[in-house]
Amino acid sequence: MTTPISAAAQMPFWRRPVTLLFVVSAAMPIAFSTWSALLNNWVIDAAGFNGSDIGWLHTVREIPGFLAVGVIAILLFMREQVLGLVALALLGCATAVTAHFPSMGGILTITMLSSIGFHYFETVNQSLQLQWIDKKRAPQTLGWIVSAGAAATLVAYLLIVFTWKTFDLSYNFVFMVSGGFTAAVALFCMLAYPQFEASHPQNRQMILRRRYWLYYLLQFLSGARRQIFVVFAGFMMVERFGFDVHEVTALFTINLVANMVVAPLMGRLVARSGERLAMLIEYGGLTLVFLAYGGIYHFGWGVVLAATLYVLDHLFFSLAFALKTYFQKIADPADIAPTAAVAFTINHIAAVFLPASLGYLWLISPALVFEFAAVMAAVSFLFTLLIPRHPEPGHETVLGRRPAQATQ
Repeated sequence: MTTPISAAAQMPFWRRPVTLLFVVSAAMPIAFSTWSALLNNWVIDAAGFNGSDIGWLHTVREIPGFLAVGVIAILLFMREQVLGLVALALLGCATAVTAHFPSMGGILTITMLSSIGFHYFETVNQSLQLQWIDKKRAPQTLGWIVSAGAAATLVAYLLIVFTWKTFDLSYNFVFMVSGGFTAAVALFCMLAYPQFEASHPQNRQMILRRRYWLYYLLQFLSGARRQIFVVFAGFMMVERFGFDVHEVTALFTINLVANMVVAPLMGRLVARSGERLAMLIEYGGLTLVFLAYGGIYHFGWGVVLAATLYVLDHLFFSLAFALKTYFQKIADPADIAPTAAVAFTINHIAAVFLPASLGYLWLISPALVFEFAAVMAAVSFLFTLLIPRHPEPGHETVLGRRPAQATQ
């Protein structure tokens, strides 16, 4: 039995579809972000990882993202909402047992399982957000969802910062608690929420449309650029500056507080000024940040600047939802689910080979890794100039102005 989205307004607030989006978007980062905060210290302590090893770890972690297009096949026999919650539960369970596998092979295996949960959840979650949230309210609502996820993760990080050394916590205990919590929330959502039916039935085959080409390209560049930050920026803080677990987590905590404040404001910016301006700010800022990362190695700049750049990096990434709302405005409503899966795969094409290959480059020159990321951000900036002020079907780029061609 399903509940139409149009009837959800009559339900109690806590059982509405948008509330479900807030709940799961807050539960996911409690497992994933805690895993990320502990990862660099744990793999160095448990398995003596170097730059090449961490590159291979993240290459393995991104394989499920590259295979996210498989979501389309699963949706032939499973509803999106159910698949999202099952994937969230898998992420939680895999995170909970991470510390039980302290070898290279064990780490890669459990990382693969948690990554399947993370990437399939994110694919479905992004699709449901664009289907369930009205276009006019999407930028503000997505900004608040980002803020809610940051607030939930903040609680977890503060607990790590203030209890890690005080109570001599183990990696196993923190992984178990954070992953277990996320799995429990997924189970609760399976039992407490009805199955919601979107207004527009979704296509159940792979969709590749010529008119979405700029969206596909920006997804590819975004995936390549973000992987360099995710893999190597945090690793730099541990390897070069010797950050301990509680210090890395404290830095993450600053990022979360900043995102809680900035993300809703960024949503308002996108709603008022459009996706193009927001994305130009994001990509221009990231270009400068990555160049400055390279300067840390060229000129010996210190830890304060590195930490500041790390926070700025996160703030610019908080504008990433502008790419989602750009697609929402140009898309056929029936294309959202299959295109979310295709876009996630495109986003992870570079993610499969970049971490491992750049891991070897890292051993030669860490600065070159960040300078390569700066080039990727600059290219993204240039292509963003093609986004219209008011994108719509048939007007996906400034090069196309004939809505009659929207179905091509």
